[in-house]
Amino acid sequence: MEIKVASIFVDNQDQALKFYTEILGFQKKADEPAGEYRWITVVSPENPDGTELLLEPNNHPVAKAYQEGLKEEGIPCTMFDVEDVQAEYQRLKEQGVGFTMAPMDYGSGVKFAIFDDTCGNLVQIIERKKLEK
Repeated sequence: MEIKVASIFVDNQDQALKFYTEILGFQKKADEPAGEYRWITVVSPENPDGTELLLEPNNHPVAKAYQEGLKEEGIPCTMFDVEDVQAEYQRLKEQGVGFTMAPMDYGSGVKFAIFDDTCGNLVQIIERKKLEK
C-alpha cells in the first residue's frame, strides 16, 4: 500500500494551479474535467511519479468550514519537506508569498516556517536534517 494522491481544499482551482506551479515549483500532472470542476494534480519535479497533490475544490459546506477553521486557528493543512527552510523562505518571500511564521528552529535538526497559499490554506515547510551517528 502506498499514498498515491493526497488532497487539499482550494477556493479557486485556477489560482491554486498557478500558485503551486509558478510560485512553489511543482509540475502539473493531471488537469481533467470532473463535472463542473476539474481533477487537477501537481507533483514534485524531483519525483514526477511520486505522490500527487490534488487541488480539490472546497465547494462542499463541510470542506469550506474545515478549511476556514484550520486557517483561523493558524493550523497548516499540509507540510512539504525542503532542503533549507531559510533559503526557501527567502525565495518565496521574494515572490510575494506571505508567511504567518518565519523560520523557526524546533531543535534536533528540525526547522520550519508557515505560509499562506493564497487559496485558503496555510502550508508548513520543514527541514529535517539527519542526525549524525
